[in-house]
Parts: sequence; C-alpha cells; structure tokens
Amino acid sequence: MKLLFSLVLFLSHLFANHSFAQQDTALINKYGADQYGMKKYVLVFLKSGKTKIEDQVKLAEIQKGHMDNIKKLADDGKLVLAGPFLDKTDLRGIFILNVSDIKEAEELVNTDPAVVAGALEMELHPWYGSAALMEIPEIHKKLQKSDF
Repeated sequence: MKLLFSLVLFLSHLFANHSFAQQDTALINKYGADQYGMKKYVLVFLKSGKTKIEDQVKLAEIQKGHMDNIKKLADDGKLVLAGPFLDKTDLRGIFILNVSDIKEAEELVNTDPAVVAGALEMELHPWYGSAALMEIPEIHKKLQKSDF
C-alpha cells in the first residue's frame, strides 16, 4: 500500500509539473496557431458539376488546368491539402485552404478551370484544425518524385 501511495504521489507530481516547453514560438507565429495549436481553414468539397465534358481533348485541357491551379494555390501558400476521393460518387475531391474567410475561399476555388467550366462544383465549410497541417506542403515536396 505504501508503494502504491508513493507511485501515485510520484505520478501526480510528474503530471502536475508537465510543461508545454516543446512549443516552438517561431512555428506558432509562422502558421498562425492559437493557444491550442489550432487555426481556421476553409474545407472545400469538390463535387461533380452539371456540365459533362464529352470532348476528350477539352477534358484533358481542363484537367491540366485544374492540376496547374492546384500547384499555383499550393505555391502561393493558400492550399494546404488536396486530393481526389477514390470511390465513384459525385463527391470528387477535397481542398483544405489556408484562409479563414468563405468569400476568399470561393474566389480562390473559382480560379480552377474545372469549376469555371462547370465540371466541378464547390461546397465550402469553415473548419478549425491543427496548425500543423501547414507543414504538409513542405513534407510532400520531400516525398514526391514528380509533379502531376
């Protein structure tokens, strides 16, 4: 019993003195993290649009423009994460945008040729997530062998 009491006392002391010394002030400032290490983003669901592009040359051109736009948004620091859904539904892809304003997010997504052509439509949601997501683009560059 004495051993158990000593262990509980030791663990209480250990956890009571837990420090958040691992915080990196430079990263907090760089990524705009709040006290919880979180920040606001806009989550974008890309859905099949009303326009069906039958011309394969035109479709390839739109897809290339879509991928080029993704790269530009990422290079500009506005796009944190993007990717397609792998199931065959009208929900086609996702963006996480480094903006806190829906209107700005809408303006950014409207630069996408697939959205402009009506092949994709957007659904926008304000989202609160880890500021650590901001590291994804740099990590991804170290992992990819080639661009799309």
